[in-house]
Amino acid sequence: MQLGAFSVSLVVKNIQASKAFYEKLGFKSFAGEPEQNWLILKNGPHVIGLFQGMFERNVLTFNPGWDQDAKKVASFTDVRELQKRLKA
Repeated sequence: MQLGAFSVSLVVKNIQASKAFYEKLGFKSFAGEPEQNWLILKNGPHVIGLFQGMFERNVLTFNPGWDQDAKKVASFTDVRELQKRLKA
């Protein structure tokens, strides 16, 4: 079952300090706009998002139709459809 790219979106108080912390753990900037208070970092296949002032709490994120490099995949199971089925 291909669910798409998975990442953890973290609520941070200071995006620059958080970026520096995760870079010390081997993460590198992958996407985002620090001036807009969001940044995506990668360490191998592991992806985290840093978000300052956008969410109330941390979020587990699936991006259906993408791989861990934000490239489209040919086929996937949409986690939103799985959620609908489970609720039914």
